[in-house]
Amino acid sequence: MTTNTRTADELHELLEEWLEADLTFHKVAGLSAELAELSEEDCDFILSWIKRIASTHLELGWQFGKRAPKLLARMGMRQVEAWAVYACDAYDQLGLRVALQAVEQVESFAANLANKQLELTAGVMFDEVAGVLGNFVRGLSGRKLTIAQAESIHTNTEKIHLPAVIARLPSTEDNFKLAKAIVALLWAQTRFGTYRFGDARADLVASCADFPHPDRAMHQLNALETLRLTACIARELPGLHRDMERLKTALGEGLPAGWEGFAKRLADPEAGIEDSVRLLGDAYHLPDFPPWCYQGELRPDAVAIAFAARQQKEKARLRVKLAELLEEQERHKPRRPDEAERNPGEFEAEINDEEGRMDMELTLDGMPLAPPDDVKQLMASVFLDFGEIPPEYLVPAGDGEYDASLLHDVQADPDAVWQGTYHEEGALFYPEWDMGRQHYRKNWCVMREKDVTPVYDNFHRETLEKHAGLVKHLRHAFEAMRDENRLLKRQAYGDEVDIDALVEALADAKDGSEMSDRLFVRQHRAERNIAVTFMVDMSGSTKGWINEAEREALVLLCEALQRLGDRYAIYGFSGTTRKRCELYRIKTFDEPYNDEVKARISGIRAQEYTRMGFAIRHLTDLLNKIEARTKVLVTLSDGRPDDYFDVYRGQYGIEDTRMALLEARRSGVHPFCITIDREARDYLPHMYGAARYIILDDVRQLPFKVSDIYRRITS
Repeated sequence: MTTNTRTADELHELLEEWLEADLTFHKVAGLSAELAELSEEDCDFILSWIKRIASTHLELGWQFGKRAPKLLARMGMRQVEAWAVYACDAYDQLGLRVALQAVEQVESFAANLANKQLELTAGVMFDEVAGVLGNFVRGLSGRKLTIAQAESIHTNTEKIHLPAVIARLPSTEDNFKLAKAIVALLWAQTRFGTYRFGDARADLVASCADFPHPDRAMHQLNALETLRLTACIARELPGLHRDMERLKTALGEGLPAGWEGFAKRLADPEAGIEDSVRLLGDAYHLPDFPPWCYQGELRPDAVAIAFAARQQKEKARLRVKLAELLEEQERHKPRRPDEAERNPGEFEAEINDEEGRMDMELTLDGMPLAPPDDVKQLMASVFLDFGEIPPEYLVPAGDGEYDASLLHDVQADPDAVWQGTYHEEGALFYPEWDMGRQHYRKNWCVMREKDVTPVYDNFHRETLEKHAGLVKHLRHAFEAMRDENRLLKRQAYGDEVDIDALVEALADAKDGSEMSDRLFVRQHRAERNIAVTFMVDMSGSTKGWINEAEREALVLLCEALQRLGDRYAIYGFSGTTRKRCELYRIKTFDEPYNDEVKARISGIRAQEYTRMGFAIRHLTDLLNKIEARTKVLVTLSDGRPDDYFDVYRGQYGIEDTRMALLEARRSGVHPFCITIDREARDYLPHMYGAARYIILDDVRQLPFKVSDIYRRITS
């Protein structure tokens, strides 16, 4: 360790500045002397965290600093850092009082360090693995499940619930594999029918009710299901199953005495939940089954709630979808004038659920019909609940038979939630990078999507008339982009000789090597596989001619993109503080460029402030759900990140936006910025990087530069 080169006086001066001692009256002399006695590495570590935490709250920084030197002697740096982040998160979510309690309770935290050590050094945090595990479970068959955090490990057949930390094993890699195994077993509960025992989800409760101790019966039933589902995973995911067996061995877990026969019978591919229930009477009299490391809970109560909410919705949605399919089929088979009135079409479904695969087959009047993906997903979900598609689900719905609330997920009115006492129900939450802490503020930004109110006026027509010559030019330019050819070199056949390849081949022949036959060049029409999202600044500073120029540019861009065929979406963003972050839908990927979208473009109006990080994160998530080889996020803005009397102004906002852009790039999204801010050269290179932005002297130039900019960002 290096000797501390800072004197107590120098440290005293720093602490007085960071903790604003002249206002808070904190006596920092003792802490300064204590820090001066530490090694330079330890001193710098504590100083950096005092500065970060003080940027959140001065009192929190002071309380941390008073305790940190003694704690560092007993705890490693990672443990102290975990404690500091925990205190800051408590402040963000629950306020100063709870955060100070977290700081004060660090003594008991340190006293129990032996028990905490594994969690802090090798444990995997929910926030770190939820995204990866979400992608993993989405790739598995069956109902689409999401990952959520909870105190207990269980599934309600809609979500998989995991704890904040998983830390049973001594390495981070193995703890991640354990988290993956837990997710797989909970997925298997849904996929292989744990909750499919009869029509009522309460049947598992009823199966255990007659035993002297129903809770113990449920515990043993969970063990039987764990044996059955582990065998299912062995057939479906053999690689993961090998990891699961290794993790059990590492933790000294195995099959308890007396359970061998149960394991053998439940390993039969035909075994189901009925078999586990049938064996429960015998298993109940055995000693308790010690839960395996990846075993969660059975929660029929939570499943019953989710099933009740899902049942009528899925029935309504499937029947309406079948009515749409029937109508489409009828349009393609018009009835002859002399033909008798046909009976409504009769649908039948068959699910092939062999070897872990779910193949959906649908017939209409005995003729096979390829169901669309959304119908397949509905059928799969219904099948998981019932083990079949009940006949009443296959009757096409009549006109107006169902309330719209059953057919679509109704969102809370984004404007109504701001009235009176603020509440966050139904909102999405996004983290924000705190440059002072060098950590994320978790679930910090409260975001809602809103629709731009359409304005049906003459703006679209007037824009096309105003820029008639430019529209014609743009259409030609974008058609040329669509038809661009790429020159492929070193081909086995082609239009011309590849001189470079020929020279190399002749040199090889002279050396006695085999001469290549790839000596030609040819033109190849490149297939465009691009998805672009335009993120439009709707902050108050765009009011007036900037807003008009933005809308004109979007009209011209949409007109041109119709010729090109690229998939694109348009969203606006604005808001006031982290509690009111708003994203405005102008055009989604699934929508055609129709009169409604044109009216929304006309309805774009200046709103509030320019908090950007949440919008970049949300639109990155949307882009990552689109299947495309190239994904681009284009920001159209008139200035730097900003918010209402908020720390977001200045460097904090720039650093959060930069971090959001880095996250986008890591996920495969290419960000680009178009701005008219003349001071943008001070911060855009730091945020976007070289060659990822363009500065216009006047946004009115944008319509004239649309094709050049678009070629640049998608090439």
